[in-house]
Amino acid sequence: MPHHEEMIDVYAVEGQFQHLIYSPRGGYEGLLIDTHGIPTQFVFDKHDETAADAFAHLKPGKTVTVEGSLRLPSDKGEGDHVVYDFHRLSQVAGKPVDAAHGDGPVRGRVARINHAKHGAPNGVVLDSGDFVHLKPEGFVHAGLKVGDMVEAEGPARPLAGGKGRVMDARTVNGQPLPQR
Repeated sequence: MPHHEEMIDVYAVEGQFQHLIYSPRGGYEGLLIDTHGIPTQFVFDKHDETAADAFAHLKPGKTVTVEGSLRLPSDKGEGDHVVYDFHRLSQVAGKPVDAAHGDGPVRGRVARINHAKHGAPNGVVLDSGDFVHLKPEGFVHAGLKVGDMVEAEGPARPLAGGKGRVMDARTVNGQPLPQR
């Protein structure tokens, strides 16, 4: 039976980052921005434990563009302001988020090997704190070991905790990796 796909409207809202919002359990469940003096809230998906990482190093007042879809009204009553379901942080200070987090190459020495859930090596963690994700077949192709010098290029995003980046490597030391 085919799946029915529902179209939703996604809005890009620009404003000044105010702060992350805590959940009753102590994690982050969303964020608040100020849009021309009006508070605007974005709520993270309860299964997305890394959504807040993109905001970890932002200071209040920084201009951001956040994408989201209007949240359905709550059965708990009406809120004080508009609420969106968070989709992504698309810009910081007018720059695309990848550029704001440095989409250039990562460089460093291999500090340790990273492994996929099934146990196969799938990348390396550099002494810079960056994680170079290679996938198991890319790891075999690159032939890296602890202590090797690495320069990798590809799309990057912040690592959980906001220290370093995870890069889905397309090239390692100038050599293209096999792509699926």
